[in-house]
Amino acid sequence: MRNFFLSLFCLVVFVLASAKGFSAETVAIQSQSAVLMDAETGSLLFAKNKDDLIPPASLTKLMTIHIALSDVANGAASLDNVARPPKESWAVNQPPRSSLMFLADGQNVSLRELLLGLAIPSGNDAAVAVALRCAPSVEEFVERMNKEAAALGLSHTVFVEPSGISEYNMTTAYDYAVFCRFYVKTHPEALEMFHSVDEFAYPKPENVPTAYRTKPGTITQKNRNTLLGFLGVDGLKTGYIDESGYNIALTAKQGETRLIAVILGALASDGGDRVRDADGRNLLEWGFSHYKTLRPVLGELPPVRVWKSKQQYVSLAIEELLSFTVRIERGNELSFKAELQDVVVAPRVKGDRVGELVLYDSIGELRRIPLVVAEDIERGGFWTRLLDTIRLFFRNLRRRSA
Repeated sequence: MRNFFLSLFCLVVFVLASAKGFSAETVAIQSQSAVLMDAETGSLLFAKNKDDLIPPASLTKLMTIHIALSDVANGAASLDNVARPPKESWAVNQPPRSSLMFLADGQNVSLRELLLGLAIPSGNDAAVAVALRCAPSVEEFVERMNKEAAALGLSHTVFVEPSGISEYNMTTAYDYAVFCRFYVKTHPEALEMFHSVDEFAYPKPENVPTAYRTKPGTITQKNRNTLLGFLGVDGLKTGYIDESGYNIALTAKQGETRLIAVILGALASDGGDRVRDADGRNLLEWGFSHYKTLRPVLGELPPVRVWKSKQQYVSLAIEELLSFTVRIERGNELSFKAELQDVVVAPRVKGDRVGELVLYDSIGELRRIPLVVAEDIERGGFWTRLLDTIRLFFRNLRRRSA
């Protein structure tokens, strides 16, 4: 009897765990908070304390880079425009323990170099310089950062300065994964141009006054993301302040699958960076071994018959993103079937749902995608409506008698 109750207890625990989404196929994460997301579809694959508020530290610089690259994209700035760094951005004027690209008086520096200085050595001086390239003041630049965060729906994210040194910058792992997904989709060129560059040397002879060009004092710094190249990691950013501990935002691509991982709050102590990096490796290994992104190639959809309409047939469209995330063992031998409403009667508005596209693989049904009409459908004239009413009557009569 004791064994019976013990077995019953274990069964109940298993059922409750399954209902909450727990799985034996999970990954151990030591950091306070972590999220793993499919970059293409936005599917949340793993979460630990995803809504805990934690200062992003130098992950903040991704938003700073994003705003600068947005200005470049809309013609408001140029990557190769050269200017003197303002006094507020000189390295000697940054807070103690700042990471730096070593901006100084008398230098000339391009926006491209500033963004490299943000992405690789994580220069707080570069963050101030970029802010003052893109706005009249640092404060006004921070307003832009917060407006962008709000526009992207990052409801738990707030910035007070552009470098990440302040503990009053705040985000969550989920918010920042959503932002990183947006960033990678919006600026795919930035991965090769900035985030996966191995090292950064500054200042070079062309950056300093003529008198110092034979000895410019060049300092070479390695990219602080030590996971570059691991499982296709090609970005994004590391961060640390005492109040947050060690943070990292990662993106990696294997085959057709790109993942986004955000890890916040590895302990602010010796070895915290190794814990953070181990969490990043474990999370990516787990993600790529359990999930993949499917991008089905869809042939031409069949038109749908529309009754009592000016036109007999109308084209169909899909309402959702066709790409989706599946378990690694699914998605082989894909096939499709359109399941349409038995009778579609005009009028209809573009986007009205009239059926589903059902996707199958060798195991069974995978996904259902809504099918909608691709254009507005107007009612036909009196005689068209009358004739179709008669046709539908006899059609239904035949079906009932069959």
